[in-house]
Amino acid sequence: MSTPLHFCGIDVSKDRLDVALSPSAESWSVSNDPSGLKELVSRLREHGPALTVLEATGGYERAAAAALAHAGLPLVIVNPRQVRDFARSTGQLAKTDRIDAQVLALFAERVRPEPKALPDEDAQLLDALLTRRRQLIEMITAEKNRRGFAPAALKKSITKHITWLERQLSGVDGDIEQMIEKSPLWRAKEDLLRSVPGVGPVLSRTLVAELPELGTLGRKQIAALVGVAPLARDSGKLRGRRSVWGGRAGVRATLYMGALVAARHNPVIREFYERLIAAGKPRKVALTACMRKLITILNAMVRTQTPWDASFAQDSC
Repeated sequence: MSTPLHFCGIDVSKDRLDVALSPSAESWSVSNDPSGLKELVSRLREHGPALTVLEATGGYERAAAAALAHAGLPLVIVNPRQVRDFARSTGQLAKTDRIDAQVLALFAERVRPEPKALPDEDAQLLDALLTRRRQLIEMITAEKNRRGFAPAALKKSITKHITWLERQLSGVDGDIEQMIEKSPLWRAKEDLLRSVPGVGPVLSRTLVAELPELGTLGRKQIAALVGVAPLARDSGKLRGRRSVWGGRAGVRATLYMGALVAARHNPVIREFYERLIAAGKPRKVALTACMRKLITILNAMVRTQTPWDASFAQDSC
């Protein structure tokens, strides 16, 4: 008789990793530090899981994922929303770290998402720099809003903090530019993306770092991955409104700003946007459609290594 396959789920927190196997239901926990990761790799090598699933937890999962990848163990990092929806579908409403690990193991066994290679260290650093850039912009915006309502005695302090944050932002922008410049592959990809009217450095660099699948998927798949594909909500005779959700929030937020610019300065996107508005579509719906059109154009350009051309862009959508 063949040996049954093991599937592993790991619930990640700052200090601890809760591990569960399916279908054996074995579970244990280790510390989320070098000694705990060493123990984790050793025990998983004994079991030889066919797949290990971790949730994306804002960076706490990176050390564990790197250790497992280095050990040659197949793994995938999944969107927490997928796992929550899966847990509800199984009737599992309780939530503890141990239960979450068991749900992840069951998710690995039933859904079997395809393992993907982790990005290299440079790609991870670029992703971290872009995340830090978004955080700095959010802090600058918040401080500027506070300054507008702050007493006069506090405005000087807030202004000094804004100046400091802007210097930090300038430094991060310089680091990002240096990373792009030192990689011929990234530089060529960014130059290709920047040939599109409306695509600036922030959007192009976000796509390079956070959407490496660009150019490798079909138009529907890339739109769904970003979170701009309309999803049906139909049941029986009821036809619900299509809506977009999920996907990669950082990419989608940056793409939104790019679509705003493209709707004014890109002839293909502008004509498309104006046609939707003339047809009575709400501006938000029309802009979301522009986001979808823009990402499918960029996807086709990267796939074919074709610089921007209005006629090509029309044919690729």
